[in-house]
Amino acid sequence: MGKIIALANQKGGVGKTTTTINLAASLATLEKSVLVVDADPQANASSGLGVDIKEVECSLYECIIDNADVRDAIYTTDIDGLDIIPSHIDLVGAEIEMLNLSNREMVLKNMLAPIRDDYDYILIDCSPSLGLITVNSLTAADSVIIPVQCEYFALEGISKLLNTIKIIKNKLNSTLEIEGFLLTMYDSRLRLANQIYDEVKRHFQELVFKTVIQRNVKLSEAPSHGLPAILYDADSTGAKNHLALANEIIYRNKK
Repeated sequence: MGKIIALANQKGGVGKTTTTINLAASLATLEKSVLVVDADPQANASSGLGVDIKEVECSLYECIIDNADVRDAIYTTDIDGLDIIPSHIDLVGAEIEMLNLSNREMVLKNMLAPIRDDYDYILIDCSPSLGLITVNSLTAADSVIIPVQCEYFALEGISKLLNTIKIIKNKLNSTLEIEGFLLTMYDSRLRLANQIYDEVKRHFQELVFKTVIQRNVKLSEAPSHGLPAILYDADSTGAKNHLALANEIIYRNKK
């Protein structure tokens, strides 16, 4: 049975999409079958994995609003074992359209149920908000990875997100766990980055991944080529960091 992991943080620019793309590619490289669900209307995970949004006929939007068959929305990528359900800008309006649906928080969970066993891991890239689509993502997920940027305001939004996770756990998804806090954009030369690392570690202890994602030019360049870092430059720090993260997640889930 596949494990569904949401990557969420309502603060933008913390590295959610970069982590989703590169973690998925790394898991696939380690011979796991992986599906990325792009639940962000900006569709950056889709373009970052080489999907031409203009060519997409069936996206997450059609599955949620028009009850399209989820299998029609699955596209393959350049990496063996890595598929994606792309997003679309129309997803912005989906939250309003969903308000009339019964069980509106369960739409994504029900949608993924028939294909869950086809994959080892399903990664959901959430939008930087705590709207209905993100609530759907957290309701569908077994666990959540919270990327935390190593910058001054990093911890500001976390309490709000943790509160949302707590509400969803109480009302919609009692088995939701925190997979881990992932420190991103880490620069060991900066004292502030080390202070944030120590603070997150002190607060959340063993919930913090041992792997840290360092600042890396190749990691920033790769999406513009529609490639994950492991295909763009396998020797880059960014590719190696995400491979280490994938190994850590596989190891944690064996226990």
